Amino acid sequence: NNMQWFKIPAKTYFEPNAIKYLRDMYGIEKAVIVCDKVMEQLGIVDKVIDQLRARANRVTFRIIDYVEPEPSVETVERGAEMMREEFEPDTIIAVGGGSPMDAAKIMWLLYEHPEIAFSDVREKFFDIRKRAFKIPPLGKKAKLVCIPTSSGTGSEVTPFAVISDHKTGCKYPITDYALTPSVAIVDPVLARTQPRRLASDAGFDALTHSMEAYVSVYANDFTDGMALHAAKLVWENLAESVNGEPGEEKTRAQEKMHNAATMAGMAFGSAFLGMCHGMSHTIGALCHIAHGRTNSILLPYVIRYNGQVPEEPTSWPKYSKYIADERYRDLAINLGVDPGKTPAEAVENLAKAVEDYRDNKLGMNKSFKDCGVDEDYFWSVLDQIGMRAYEDQCAPANPRIPQIEDMKDIAIAAYYGVSQAEGRAMRIEREGVDATEEASERV
Repeated sequence: NNMQWFKIPAKTYFEPNAIKYLRDMYGIEKAVIVCDKVMEQLGIVDKVIDQLRARANRVTFRIIDYVEPEPSVETVERGAEMMREEFEPDTIIAVGGGSPMDAAKIMWLLYEHPEIAFSDVREKFFDIRKRAFKIPPLGKKAKLVCIPTSSGTGSEVTPFAVISDHKTGCKYPITDYALTPSVAIVDPVLARTQPRRLASDAGFDALTHSMEAYVSVYANDFTDGMALHAAKLVWENLAESVNGEPGEEKTRAQEKMHNAATMAGMAFGSAFLGMCHGMSHTIGALCHIAHGRTNSILLPYVIRYNGQVPEEPTSWPKYSKYIADERYRDLAINLGVDPGKTPAEAVENLAKAVEDYRDNKLGMNKSFKDCGVDEDYFWSVLDQIGMRAYEDQCAPANPRIPQIEDMKDIAIAAYYGVSQAEGRAMRIEREGVDATEEASERV
């Protein structure tokens, strides 16, 4: 019952200046470069073009530079239409953070299969292998090359693409192994241009990926090794990569962070994620907060929530015995955090250590209120947060079955920076619900 299978790009290059492999890659004659305006302004797109021009054969290329943060359905459909009707590339090169890579994956899909509508691929599923709508294989017309320039998303090696639909106001995590890129080029030199805020956000995203993958119901021997090592690399190098003075130590930390992000991507690409990402997708979309920053605020709450042994574990067969608390203790030991005398103590110490890292080592926001989200607006969308997070495709991998009311309580707590219990009390008082009556209904 325990899935132990994997898919990563057929070729993954890890080293400084790995971008040079574009010179010798087989079969590039017509390339589309998918990016955003920032990648052009920083000159990173020019580095890609230089490698294409250095090839022995002549390469014709086009640039799609209008990918926005949190790419939209309209953007991916526009890009796919250009590829189909104007250019017909044999190679799609995505360069940038998670947004260009995610957009390129769906452009790739819609380019090769114009008969598919986005509304088809966003259909829900419980298990990636058991879908209401099956995504066909990709790669007959073009290969997808992903080149990350931020150290966090892991999209260059995952089957995930997160696309926003402005009509519904939702973020949709699209998942299928057909979307796994053909080639990943993990070049830490390209990540040195990250602004401090982006590096903090992306790094916490990678930490969340590794922790959620390790406690996921889909975790297995193969993903465990990468999740643990990725978490350790992030823990030991993120602060230096963000705060360090320019020099050898900072450069080394940046390289370790870039590798850690890809490693965490390999882990969660097979083990998947959990309710932290489910809530983050929803709150980020509704409140316009960067994905990694949303994760950094929610992660300690989710650690504490999953660290409590529920009366009834998730229905996944591996969880006949609840082990998430023990797994958090493994993570604490791995990161050098005091594991205490019991798993419960380890859970609390790990949550506090994550908060301390976020607040004191990186100086990030401690709450959604601190991020500038309007209080009345947050309460007005609370029901949407609970329902959409529950429906999110990351939720089924969570070790503890997330309850809608629990996620609403966590959201309130994370808005004010208080405990989940205090968040629950605020919700009950605000909604005018009798606590005894609610407890009875939940039983």
